[in-house]
Amino acid sequence: MLITHTRREEMHLGVSHGGAAASYFNPGFDGTAFKSPWGFIHSVIFPPGSGIGEHSHTFAEEIFVTIDNAMQFTHNGRTTEVDGGAAVPLRSGESHGIYNHTDRDTWFFNFHCVDTVREPKHEDFDDPRREVELESTDRLPIGRFDRSLLRPKKHHGGRGEVRYRQIWGSRDFQTNFEYLCHILLPPGTSVGYHRHDLVEEAYMIMDGRGRITVNDETAEVERGDAVPNMIGSAHGIYNHTGEDLELFVVGVSLEKGRVDATDLGDDLAGR
Repeated sequence: MLITHTRREEMHLGVSHGGAAASYFNPGFDGTAFKSPWGFIHSVIFPPGSGIGEHSHTFAEEIFVTIDNAMQFTHNGRTTEVDGGAAVPLRSGESHGIYNHTDRDTWFFNFHCVDTVREPKHEDFDDPRREVELESTDRLPIGRFDRSLLRPKKHHGGRGEVRYRQIWGSRDFQTNFEYLCHILLPPGTSVGYHRHDLVEEAYMIMDGRGRITVNDETAEVERGDAVPNMIGSAHGIYNHTGEDLELFVVGVSLEKGRVDATDLGDDLAGR
């Protein structure tokens, strides 16, 4: 089973797109791991004073997800402070940058999806986004991981009811990003064992611990772990602990707007 972790000792230090200072990157997974048009999945730790310089991608799109703390996020030249627990989409051609203005680390995931026909390009603006004027958060497209908005759902034949919400969907993107969903598993609940033949997913653990099963292999996962689920691979996750398990799922389709799921009749509680 493929699992990557967000651990500083396993990450690479480097400057991205002319950022203010070096950040810690875990390359995670690149496009060679997938059949769908994933470009990459990265986890990033931004120390105080570091960031990603303003830049744009054409014929490629990204979703930046901040898990904790805060940062200043720039979208098309407008900058605001974004607190932890938020997902910001960047559509083709939109510029973006990040700066950690706080006195502690900020942790991110970054998802990159490429056009299926046209060659992706990027442009750096040589702007580290230090000491810029801030605007209201309503000037940026920000999706919140708000537990109060989650709704009960029996998910893929899992045990009990999980709490679920789709934050971004296919209509929000030009590429084959299909969805970003926020899921909370109370103790003893699960997302049942299932597979997709048109969609590849990544399960990203935000908080807590659980047991994830992929193609009959079960492993324990914890905060900061990322697990890809490829086309046709069976997968699901069970919360065997006494605390909530919080995660989000990003899906990319083979064909834009087409999704599928086959439930396999296993709630994974016995794994």
